[in-house]
Amino acid sequence: MCGISSYVGPRDATPIVLDGLARLEYRGYDSAGIVTFHDGVTTSLKKAGKLRVLQEAVAEVRPSGNRAIGHTRWATHGRPNDANAHPHANEDGDLAIVHNGIIENHAQLRRVLEARGHTFQSETDSEVLVHLIEEHLETESDLVKAVQSALRSVEGAYAMVVAHAQLPGLVVARSTSPLVLGLGNDEQFVASDVSALLPYTRRVIYLKDGETAHVLEEGVTLFDAMGVEQELNVEEVDWDADAADKGGWPHFMLKEIFEQPAVLQNTLANRFSDEGDDVLLPLAIDPNEIDRIIIVAAGTASYAGMVGEALLERLARIPSEVHVASEFRYSDPIVDERTLVIAVSQSGETIDTLEALREAKRGGAPTLGIVNVRGSSIVREVDDVVFIEAGPEIGVASTKAYSAMLAAFSLLALRFAIARGRLDPEEAKARISELRAIPARVEETLARRDAVREVITALDDARGVLYLGRGMNVASAFEGALKLKEITYIHAEAYATGEMKHGPIALIDRRTPVVALAPQGALRGKTLSNLQEVRARDGIVIAIASDGDEAITDHADHVLRIPRCDELWSPILLAVPMQFLAYETAVRLERDVDQPRNLAKSVTVE
Repeated sequence: MCGISSYVGPRDATPIVLDGLARLEYRGYDSAGIVTFHDGVTTSLKKAGKLRVLQEAVAEVRPSGNRAIGHTRWATHGRPNDANAHPHANEDGDLAIVHNGIIENHAQLRRVLEARGHTFQSETDSEVLVHLIEEHLETESDLVKAVQSALRSVEGAYAMVVAHAQLPGLVVARSTSPLVLGLGNDEQFVASDVSALLPYTRRVIYLKDGETAHVLEEGVTLFDAMGVEQELNVEEVDWDADAADKGGWPHFMLKEIFEQPAVLQNTLANRFSDEGDDVLLPLAIDPNEIDRIIIVAAGTASYAGMVGEALLERLARIPSEVHVASEFRYSDPIVDERTLVIAVSQSGETIDTLEALREAKRGGAPTLGIVNVRGSSIVREVDDVVFIEAGPEIGVASTKAYSAMLAAFSLLALRFAIARGRLDPEEAKARISELRAIPARVEETLARRDAVREVITALDDARGVLYLGRGMNVASAFEGALKLKEITYIHAEAYATGEMKHGPIALIDRRTPVVALAPQGALRGKTLSNLQEVRARDGIVIAIASDGDEAITDHADHVLRIPRCDELWSPILLAVPMQFLAYETAVRLERDVDQPRNLAKSVTVE
């Protein structure tokens, strides 16, 4: 959601902070701002709109200083305008903050502060923080202690950076919302996401809940929730700056679509025995001590979870179910020590998934994360983790992370099936061999992009699109519909193919195309019968089918092809033409592919 970029050191802070904000644009935002500190003087610039509006203002004013805090805001409390943009300052302008998250008791705090004479300049919940800190600075000469004291009155989520014109360095604090420190040589960096730090350092500290830190040029001092100084846990990031750069591609999303074969190779690498009949996942959880699995996730990750549910049930024969993370914690869930709860999140910071995980832990359930970002909150809180190895994903609409999640669930399902004796060595070897071939088959599917460009005219006059799938690929239909909605703004719905005649068939006409997922598999014949029902009502069918399936041409107006593969792994291949279908349509409609309206990459507030 919102982005934070800050710097303290010997260099001019402004270009560094603006560069960090630019690298966080994918998170989604509607205003941006920066405040610089130089010889006791502050310069603040805040603008609604895209970052370029702020950059133009900076070019005109030319603020300088060796400290700066910057922010891109995704509006929650208060409309997107200059006044509500961050940073927020006190009345004198010498104290400023940037804040991600939501202060739940902001209205109560605001009334108290106004009664004490404080004047507010915005409608935001965040502004209460700067006035609270200002009050504590009247009795505390130490900014760290003032921040710690102020936060004792606060309820809610926050990642924040605070700076004062007359006091050295930056003070940072975190509760629920992510924040990471980048360590340089006599210079330090702060950001809400590691991607903003990659051009400058790979040495990072991921702040934990309740921690604060004093960030000075010469180093960092870290404190826990009780104010006790802590040892620094410095980690090395194995991503590089190029991985978070477009590298000549017109959009991050297209670049990330084409990165999928390499990502899948990374996810699967070193995960198989030399004999090829076992999966090597060093898990503490014993699959034989699990009676039931619950998968909690949001958005695309939840559709990956639906595929995971099918894989775990078909291969390992463990009853599994997917819960929307935002509902799980409020549903009074029934879990125990034999219920494995799997939390799926690219960022590892998705607030709904994180809170669902915590609810499961309170119930005594063992937990496992399927996550991309090392050092993230979910990684620190689960009992076990399977990393998807996707590298930084910048496009808001997830592509490579989704495919990697499917590969991770494939590994997990095979591992559990083998451990529980559900697959003999020969069958395990055959399944694993098919899975190992998937990256090459994805590469082959990517080469068929031009075929997608030829069919997108079928969506020109669409007032809606139906995605249909069966068996393993009901989840694929949901993911395909989501991709189209996210970046084209065309309404799309997904259904199990057999459910079409129970209502959605009423929508079928020439302006409601159907994307039918029809790979080789046990239910293909049923799918063909359902497509005849669409054709009989003059519906336009875009089928995605396996190579060699000639019969499909009698049931579809357009056919996109994927290589033949084991039905269990077909969702990974089907994702590619659906991603292309959404991407090419969005480009044709001149949509903002990487930053679709109203969306954020990582949802870190409820």
